[in-house]
Parts: sequence; structure tokens; C-alpha cells
Amino acid sequence: MSEPVVAATTPFGVEVEEGKSYFWCACGLSKKQPFCDGSHAGTDFTPLKYQAEKSATVFFCGCKKTAKSPMCDGTHSRL
Repeated sequence: MSEPVVAATTPFGVEVEEGKSYFWCACGLSKKQPFCDGSHAGTDFTPLKYQAEKSATVFFCGCKKTAKSPMCDGTHSRL
């Protein structure tokens, strides 16, 4: 698997807590999108750590094609 699986064609809006770490699924296989559940085992993908700088709603990429991983950059609108 060299390309990630498109998990969703929209971003995942998530309330994050200041100081907390989140691990974004980069492979698209996780059943707990947008976060990693270990489904990448056996692939070349690894989850990406996101550290929340403040409590807010952020938008994690669902299509896994963003240039600003793990945040959505609108790439899904061109799929």
C-alpha cells in the first residue's frame, strides 16, 4: 500500500483540549477516524502526532491527501 485509503471526503471536526496529544490516522484504515487504532500495522504508514496548543474545534483531514497533515487543506474538494 503506497497510497492512503480515502477515509472520508470531508474533514473531521474535533474538539481538542489544550496540551493534549492526538494521533491522526495517516493510512485511512482506522475504524476510529480521524484517529489511529493501529490498523496501519504491516503498512509503510505511521500515525502523526498532533499537540493541541489551545482548546478549540479543529478540522482533521479525512481524505488523507492534505499537504498540511494532519489538518484539512481543502484537497478533498478536488477528488
